Amino acid sequence: MLHQSTAFHRVTRSNISSSFERLVVAKLKIMVMVMMLVIITMASSPAMFVAPMPYVSRVYGSMTSIGEAVTAVLRESGQLDCSLFLLVDGTTMQYINVYADLSSLLSPMAIFEVLPGSADNSSDESELADAVAEVRQLRKLSSCVTLLVLSDDPAFLASFAESSLRGRLLVWATRLLVVTRLPLHELRRLLSSSWTFSMMNAMILNQEEQPQQEMSYRYSIYSHLPYTPEGPQVLRVASWSLSRGLIVTKKTNLFPEKFTNFYGSRVNVTALPYTPHWVEDVAVNADGTSTKIYGGTDYFLLSTIAEALNFSIHVLETSSWDEVATRVEERVSFMATVFHNVLPQRLERYDYSYTYEYGSLDFCVAMPGLRPQWQSLYYPLSDLVWASVLLVLVLVLASLYVVIRLDWENKGKSPTTGFGRVAETVFGILMWQSVVLSAARDHGSRVLVMAWMIFAFIVGTAYRGNLTAALTLPKYPPRVETLLQLVNTFDSVTMPPFGTEFIKFFKQSDSGVYKALAERMHIVPSVMEGLQQALENREAHVAGRRYMEQKIAKYFSLPDGGGKLYVGRESLLPGISAWPIPHDAPYRRQLDRLMMAVIEAGLYEKWSEDMLIQARRESRERLKEQAMERQQNGEGGDAEDEPNAKIKALTIVHMQGPLMLLAFGLLLASLGFAAELVTVALVSRM
Repeated sequence: MLHQSTAFHRVTRSNISSSFERLVVAKLKIMVMVMMLVIITMASSPAMFVAPMPYVSRVYGSMTSIGEAVTAVLRESGQLDCSLFLLVDGTTMQYINVYADLSSLLSPMAIFEVLPGSADNSSDESELADAVAEVRQLRKLSSCVTLLVLSDDPAFLASFAESSLRGRLLVWATRLLVVTRLPLHELRRLLSSSWTFSMMNAMILNQEEQPQQEMSYRYSIYSHLPYTPEGPQVLRVASWSLSRGLIVTKKTNLFPEKFTNFYGSRVNVTALPYTPHWVEDVAVNADGTSTKIYGGTDYFLLSTIAEALNFSIHVLETSSWDEVATRVEERVSFMATVFHNVLPQRLERYDYSYTYEYGSLDFCVAMPGLRPQWQSLYYPLSDLVWASVLLVLVLVLASLYVVIRLDWENKGKSPTTGFGRVAETVFGILMWQSVVLSAARDHGSRVLVMAWMIFAFIVGTAYRGNLTAALTLPKYPPRVETLLQLVNTFDSVTMPPFGTEFIKFFKQSDSGVYKALAERMHIVPSVMEGLQQALENREAHVAGRRYMEQKIAKYFSLPDGGGKLYVGRESLLPGISAWPIPHDAPYRRQLDRLMMAVIEAGLYEKWSEDMLIQARRESRERLKEQAMERQQNGEGGDAEDEPNAKIKALTIVHMQGPLMLLAFGLLLASLGFAAELVTVALVSRM
C-alpha cells in the first residue's frame, strides 16, 4: 500500500508547541503510527521489500544504532530541545527505522517523505521543492531547528542542496545533519561542490562498514570548512559507535563556526566607483604595469572588516550596477561593498547587511543666477517695507496738509501754503534734502514734521546700509529646497543608471508628487554628466547626497569656497542603506557585528568628513594654480575671480541702478523742460 504511487509527497507533522501536553499527545500518535507500519510490514509479502529501487542496495544498521548516533550528536551540540524535521527520500526501511529510533525524543518533530521512482525528473524536483517549502514554513515558526536529511543518492542530495537555496530553507541558526552511506570520495565531492553543504551550518553522518568484533555500525561525522590554514578541507570532526559512544576530535566542535577566521583567504566582492564611498585610482609601477588602488569610506570599512576576519579583498570586474548586484545574487560575490538603498523589490533578489548609512536620495540643481544689478536700488528693502513706507508717506502728506489748512482757517486767514509746497517739504525730508520749513509754523505741524524727520532718518540709514551690501554682495533669488518645489520648477530630472529601480518605485507610489516626479525623470550615463546638464540646461539631478557633495566640492567649486551647484534641503527618499549580500548568508553575523562596531566608534563619519575636506582643499589649490597660470600668461582676470581677493571694487555693472535712475530723471526733466518751452511759445503767439 505504501508503494502504490511511485512519486508523491507525504507530510506528517505534529503540532509544534511549547506545551508539554501537546508534545506527549503528538508522540503517542507517532508511536501508534510506527506500530501500524511495523505490523503492515510484517504482514506484507516479502516481495514488497525487494521491489526494484533506483539507488538502494541495503538498509541501514540496527534499529537503535542510527537513532543513538543522531541523538548523541544532538545532545553534544545542545540541540535535543530543538524542533526536529526529518526529510527522507522515500525508502521504506529507512523511513521505518529512523522514525522508530527518533520517536523517543521529546522535541517537536515533523516528517517529510519524497518517494523516488518517477520517470519524470521535473516531477521529482517539484515534489522536493514542495517539501522544502513546507519545511521552511515550519522553520520560520521555530526559534531552534535541526533538519535531518536521510538519503544514499548523490543526485537526490544535490537536488536538495539546490532546492534549499532556491527555497531559502536554511539560515545559519538552522543546523543541517545529513545521514548517508556514500563512499568517501563521493562524500568529499558532494561537500565541496554545493553552497548548502560547504558554507552553511551542515554536517554529514556517514555510515561505515560494520567491524567484525562489533554488533552495530560505526558512523563518522564530516564537515566542510571553507577556510582553514591549509585551505578548504573536509574534516572528520567526530565518530560514533555503540561501544565507544561519540568521540569528538580534538580542537574541533560539532557544527563548527566557519567564518570567524578566513586565514588569509581571498574573498570576492563587487563595487563600482561612487565617491566618497568607493574610489578607484590607477598607479603605474616601475616595470610599466598598472595597479588599481582603492579608497573611500566603504572601502575603509571593508578593509577594517577584512583585517578583523583575516581575509584579503578581491574586487571582481563589473561593468554596471546591475552586474554588481547580480554577482551577489549568484553568490559569486560575497557582498557588494558600496551602499545600496533598501528597497522592497531589491529584497526579492538579495539580503542586506547591517544598515550602517542613512542613504537618502537627494536632488542637486544649479545655484540660481544673480538678480539684475539695475534692480539694486530696490533690493535693500522688502516688498512689505516698501509698501509700508509708501503708505506712511501718503498719510503724512495728507495729515500735514490738513493740519496746515485747519491752522489757517482757525486764524481766519486764507492759506498761503499749497499742496505742492507741503509735498516738497515731505519728500525733501525723506530724501535728506535741505528744505525750508515755512510750512510748519504751528505746534501741531511741527510735532508731525519732527516725527517724520525721525522716521526718515531711521529708514534712510537702514536703506543706505543695505544698499551698500546690495551693491557689493551678490543677491540670489530663493532656492529650490523641497520636493514639491522641485516638481513645480523643473521639467526634466536626471538619474544615473541605477535610477531605473527608483523610477519604477516612484511610479508605484500613491503620492501624486512622486508620480509627477517619475514622469519627469530619465536616465543619463553618469552622475558627472547629470551634474553638468543640471548646470547648463536648467535641469535637476538625483543621486546620493555624499557623492554629489564630493563632486561639487571637487569640480564645481568657486574661488570663494562656494559652489555652482547645491544639494536641496529635503530628501526625495529618506531611508536606510546597506551592503547587498546573498540571501541567508552564513557570515552575516560576523559582518554585522564588525560593521556595527565601526559605525558606533564614529569612524565612518570621520572618513567621510576627511574626504570632503580633502576634495575642497584640492579644488582650491587647482583654482589657485589656474589663476597663477593666467597671470603668468598675461591674461589677467577680474578681481572677483582671484582666490585671495579681499577688496572688491564697484564696477559699472554694480552701479547700473543709480545710473539708470539718473538717466531716467534727466529724461523726465528734459521732457518737462521741453513741455514748458512749448507751452510758453504757444501762449506768446496767442
